[in-house]
Amino acid sequence: MDVTRPFAKARSCDVWTKSRPNADSSPREASITILDNLAHLIEIDREELLIRWRNEVRKLPSAQNLDVPTLNDHIPDLLIELARSLRSGSGANVANVLIEGNSPAHGIQRFKDAFDIEEVVAEYNILRSCIHDHAERHNLQMQGQPFRVLNRVFDEAIGAAVAAYAAHQALEVQRRREEYLAFVAHDLRTPLAAISLSARILEMILARDQTATPQISQKLKTLNRNVQHLQELVSKILEENSNLETEVGVKMERRELELWSLVENLIHDLHPVAGTDSTQLINSIPEDLIVFADASLLRRVFQNLIANAISYTPRGEVVIGARETADGAECFVRDNGAGIPEELRQLVFEKHVTDGEKKGGMGLGLAVVKMFVEAHGGAVTLESEVGKGSTFRFTLPKRGK
Repeated sequence: MDVTRPFAKARSCDVWTKSRPNADSSPREASITILDNLAHLIEIDREELLIRWRNEVRKLPSAQNLDVPTLNDHIPDLLIELARSLRSGSGANVANVLIEGNSPAHGIQRFKDAFDIEEVVAEYNILRSCIHDHAERHNLQMQGQPFRVLNRVFDEAIGAAVAAYAAHQALEVQRRREEYLAFVAHDLRTPLAAISLSARILEMILARDQTATPQISQKLKTLNRNVQHLQELVSKILEENSNLETEVGVKMERRELELWSLVENLIHDLHPVAGTDSTQLINSIPEDLIVFADASLLRRVFQNLIANAISYTPRGEVVIGARETADGAECFVRDNGAGIPEELRQLVFEKHVTDGEKKGGMGLGLAVVKMFVEAHGGAVTLESEVGKGSTFRFTLPKRGK
C-alpha cells in the first residue's frame, strides 16, 4: 500500500481515503501510518483547529481581550512543526525546536500578556485536546506510539514555556524590588537633608550658648555622623540602581484625609531645607478640603514637588495649593524661581532626566511623582517659564472614580 499518496476528506461521508493500517501491518507500520495521517490532517485543517482552539482559550480571563495575532502568537507555527515532526515518528524534531526558541518565547510573551502560569499550561492542553478530538472525529485512533509522540511534544512545549515564564517573572520581580528600593532611597534624601540642617543649626546655637553641656554637643555630633552615614548609604543605593528602566507595582491604601494637615506637617518637616536659602513655603490649601488618597504616597508626591521647587527657588516662595473639582481634586505646587528650560519640560517626568546645572540629582523625583499620581488614577502636568517659575499640577479622582 502506498502510504505517501495524498489523501482527501470525502465530504459526503466524512471518511479518509488515505491509507489506513490493515490487518497485515506491523504495529510500527500502523503507528507510522496513523502519525502520517494525523500530520496531513493537521496541515489541511490547521485554520479549523486554530479557530476551535481560540474559542476555547478565550474563556481564560487573560485571553478575552487579546486580538487574534496576539492570541495566536507561535501556535500556528507549532502546528506546522508538529505536523513535520509527526512524520518522523518520534516528535524529537519539534521538541528541539520548542526548547530552542518557540515555546520559551511564547512563555515570555504570555507573561507580558498578563497570563498567569496556569493559563499558559491550559492553552497548550486545550490545543492538545482539540487535536485529539479532531483525530477521533476522523477515525484516527490515538493510542500507543501516536499517543506518546503527541503527548511528548505538548509536555515538552509546556515545560519550556513554563520555565521561561517563571524565569522572566523572577527577573521582573527582582527588577521591581530594586527600582522600588531606589525610589524609596531617593525620597529619603529630602528628610535626611532636613535632619542634617536642623542638627547643624542646633550646633551653631549651642556654640553661642555658654550653658550647653559637653554631652549635648557630643550627642549632636553623633547625630550628624549617623545622618551622614545614612546619606552615603542612600547615595550608594541610587548609584547602584541608576540604570533601572521598569515600572514598579504600587500597592495603595486609600482613605479620606485632610489635605491641609498633611501638607502643613510636611512643610514643618522641610522648613530647614527651605529656610537655609530663605525660601518661603506657603500652604494655601483650603482647610476643609478632603481628598481620597494613600496618605504615604501623597506625602511623597508633595515632598518631591516641593523639594524640586526649592532647588529652583533659592530666594523666593513656593505655594502649595489645591481646589475641589467635579471629579475629585486638583493640587499644585507653584514657585517663582528660575523655571525649567523648554527642552526639559517634556522630559522631566522621565527617569534619569536631570538638569545639567543641578548637581547631585538622580532624575527620579519627578518620575516618582508621575508614577504615584497615575497609580491614583490621576495625571500630572507642568507649566513653566524661564525666569518666572514653574507650576506642577496633578489630579486626584474622588472615591469610586
